[in-house]
Amino acid sequence: MELKLALWEWSGRFDMEKAVCNHDSSRSVPVTISHPLNHPFLLIQVHHSSISSADEAVILEQIGRTLRISNKDERDVMEFQGRHSSARENGLGRIFRSPSFFGDAVKSILLCNCRSLDMARALCLLQPKIALDGNARLKRKRSKCSDDIGNFPSWKELLAWSWVHDKYLIKQYNDHIPKLEQSSDPTSFEILYQKLLKIKGSGPFVCSNIMMCVGFYQRIPSGSEAIRHLKQVHGKQNCSKETIGKDDEEIHGKYNPFQCYK
Repeated sequence: MELKLALWEWSGRFDMEKAVCNHDSSRSVPVTISHPLNHPFLLIQVHHSSISSADEAVILEQIGRTLRISNKDERDVMEFQGRHSSARENGLGRIFRSPSFFGDAVKSILLCNCRSLDMARALCLLQPKIALDGNARLKRKRSKCSDDIGNFPSWKELLAWSWVHDKYLIKQYNDHIPKLEQSSDPTSFEILYQKLLKIKGSGPFVCSNIMMCVGFYQRIPSGSEAIRHLKQVHGKQNCSKETIGKDDEEIHGKYNPFQCYK
């Protein structure tokens, strides 16, 4: 089955090949995405005999979010590229993200651990079990897990598990996640950042990464990799945790509010 996801005929800025190459690279449905040459849409091939209209809408929404295909994202990319000629020539400026805000938030927290990919994979391995049995319990031995990788679980699916179904987690997610997902006011940058800081496990690095995924690019996630990058690429040999904020501003401040793009 094939779907089409419309782009913007008036801009012509989205290029699937360039966008992908600038990145390191409920039920799961495999899809293949291609960008026909000189056409203002993406061609999405769904590898399933048939899907409902509701499933079709979800697939298009998730792909659109992952690739940042929206009017706001298009405006942001065009404004950034207008300030940065090299970015315009090379098609830079699209930072891909997860199909959901919750996925971005959890993966940002996992980035603080050297086994982040393993932990994300473990959650995807367990998701099919949740879909089949909402009360399934976590089995501690990973050898018991199936090799069938599902979607990254939603916050609602995780709360359906009996092993995490407690009042504290329910209150935390009901108070924060749905409201944060709906936040799109461009003036709410600092308000959203402060709300994220109140969630246990979300420090400045995690919050800055989440903000970048939401669409606020002012705060660059500053960790050990960022320090290494500034030393190797920008010659900031004395860069440290104490100076990285100043070093970042010196190099990227002129691109405000798109510092993360650079």
